[in-house]
Amino acid sequence: MNHPQYVHGYSSKESKRLQDQAQTLTVLLHHDTIYPANSQVLEVGCGVGAQTLILAKNNPETKIVSLDISSESVATAKARVEEAEYGNVSFLQGDLFSLPFEDETFDYLFVCFVLEHLVRPQMALESLKRILKTGGSLTVIEGDHGSAYFHPDSAAAKKTIQCLIDLQAQTGGNALIGRQLYPLLHSANYRDVRVSPRMVYADESLPAMVDGFTRKTFNAMIEGVKEQAINAKMIEEKEWNKGIRDLYRTSEKNGVFCYTFFKAVGTK
Repeated sequence: MNHPQYVHGYSSKESKRLQDQAQTLTVLLHHDTIYPANSQVLEVGCGVGAQTLILAKNNPETKIVSLDISSESVATAKARVEEAEYGNVSFLQGDLFSLPFEDETFDYLFVCFVLEHLVRPQMALESLKRILKTGGSLTVIEGDHGSAYFHPDSAAAKKTIQCLIDLQAQTGGNALIGRQLYPLLHSANYRDVRVSPRMVYADESLPAMVDGFTRKTFNAMIEGVKEQAINAKMIEEKEWNKGIRDLYRTSEKNGVFCYTFFKAVGTK
C-alpha cells in the first residue's frame, strides 16, 4: 500500500534522464550535502545511482549505504559506483517501511526525489526516524512541478505538465510536494527544520543549463508520459504535441525556463 509507484518507469531513456539531471544540478542541490568523516549515511531510494555518485564523490571518507526497492535499480547503481571506483558505498535492496537496521544506526539520512512517489510520505519520515541517531539529521530534496514557469507562455505546455501532475496523483504520489516539506518534517516531529528553495533559471546565456535541465531533464520527463496521458484521455494528441513544441520553444532564442527544487534538513 505504501510502496512507491514510479510514474516515469524504469527504461534506459529514463535512466539517462536521471543522470543528466543529477549532473546538471550537482552544485545547485548538493554543494552543501557534506558529512563528517567516518559518519554512517543511509541514502533512501537510490534509484540508478545518479545521486549516489555525487554523494560518494563529495564524501570520500563517509560510509554510505544506498537502498532501493527495485533490485534492478540497485544493480545498475552498484555497477555505476564500481565503474567510478568509489569504495565508500554499499548497496541493499529493501523497503523503506521495513528497514533491516537496528534503532539509531545512522548518523545521517539522505532522501532525494522519493517522497513524491509515496502514498504516505509523512509515515515514511516517521519510519525513518527509528534508525536515525538522536541528534542526527535527515536531508530531503524534492521538486515541485507547480513551480515551473516560462517564456513564451503557453496554455498547451502548462496542460502537458498538468498531465504529469495528475498521473502521479492517480498513483498516490504528489508532484507538488516540494512546497510541503516543512510541514511534513514538522508533523513527523523532526526538530530545527530548515527549508531552502533552489531555483533553476535557464536562458540562452546559460547553454549548459538550457541543455541539461530544460531539454534533457524537464522536457524529457514530460515527454515520457505522453502515452499514459493520451490513453487516460487527459489530453488530445494534437494539443500534447503543441505543448511539447512550446516547451522546447523556451529553450530556444529568447526563451526562459524556471523551476524550483526544495531542500529540507531536520534533526531527530
